[in-house]
Amino acid sequence: MTMKLSTTLVHLKTVSNPVNVCLISEFYEYLKEIGTSENYQNQNLKQIINFARHLGAEKTFYDIRTKDEIVSFLNTKTKDSDSDPDKKWITTWNDYLWRIKYFFRW
Repeated sequence: MTMKLSTTLVHLKTVSNPVNVCLISEFYEYLKEIGTSENYQNQNLKQIINFARHLGAEKTFYDIRTKDEIVSFLNTKTKDSDSDPDKKWITTWNDYLWRIKYFFRW
């Protein structure tokens, strides 16, 4: 079952770093301003919220300085050959990557 945008916005409150919450909220406002669809907004926000949770309470998006900090999060999306013999996890990994890139370029 897919999560609605309204539910995703409630999940934003679970991010423990207030700076990251503010940045994600501003990003959401930007996505609305440029006229993106609710589905597009929802997918971007879900993945950025997951990344913010991974960073924890001590680290803000401003503190990200190396690609290894992002890759360590992306590598949590990998699966072994037994549970994913077709390596479909690669699509998920790449999807998270481009959404995180989009967020940081914004």
